This record gives sequence, C-alpha cells and structure tokens, in this order.
Amino acid sequence: MRLTLHTDYAFRTLIYLGVNSDRLIPLAEVARVYGISVNHLVKVIHGLGQEGFIQTIRGRSGGIRLARPPEEISLLDVISHTEGDLVLLGCMREGTSKASNKEFECLLECGCAMKNVLNKARLAFLKTFSGKTLADVITPHERRLLARRQEELRNAS
Repeated sequence: MRLTLHTDYAFRTLIYLGVNSDRLIPLAEVARVYGISVNHLVKVIHGLGQEGFIQTIRGRSGGIRLARPPEEISLLDVISHTEGDLVLLGCMREGTSKASNKEFECLLECGCAMKNVLNKARLAFLKTFSGKTLADVITPHERRLLARRQEELRNAS
C-alpha cells in the first residue's frame, strides 16, 4: 500500500500545526521546515481547510492553525479526504462492471480471488488508522525533531 505525496504533506502539515498550536503558522514556514514547494503546499492547505481540519486566516498577520484539537482529528478521515476510496484495482471501484467500463474489463470479474485478497489487504491497511488521531502521532520525538529543525533554519538565516 502506498499513500500519495499529497497525503504525506497533509500529515506533515497537521503534525507541525499540532506541535505549534500556540500560534498562527505562515504557510511558508511549513514549506521551509519540510522542504516542500509552496505551490504544492497551497493545494494541500486548501483541501485541509475545506474539510475543516485547519483554519486559514488571510492577510498580513494571517496563517494556518488546527481547526480542532489533535485528539479530534482522525487519521482515517485525513486519508479518506486525501486519497479517496483507495481502491487497488480499477475493477474494485464501486459501480464498475464490464458493461459500464471497458477500461477495466476483466475475464475473471465474477468470483475473482485476487480482488478479494486485495480488498482484505486494503481493509487491514485502513483498520490500522481506525481510532487513531493526530494526537497519537504527535509525540515528544516529533516535537524535538521539529524544534531542532526550526533552530537549524534560524541559525542558517
């Protein structure tokens, strides 16, 4: 199983905001700390804001912050938002059949064992995130690493 860079950046952003919950964070700061393109991060931030994970405050003294406490932000919800349905094969898409989509036509469609195995793997993968929140992944280790990175960037300036 693989998550996209979009999801990776979403998690990094949420963790950073959780660690620095005492202030508004400029988007450029998150980009600089993680070495992420500002243009790419704008898309991630926009989506996180639309889904209510973060608040975005515009203007000169604006920035971003978590919209709710880390304990209330489900990792599974973030993945569902950024990844969608996480189907592994085209034929696993809801409502896909031979008749409706030639692109995913498969001779084994009826009773395909591979489809069942992959679906079990997908469900097990998603179950790992079930019941886990952002608070579960913001540990003292993450706090130390991010503080060290912030200090390195301050010293380099």
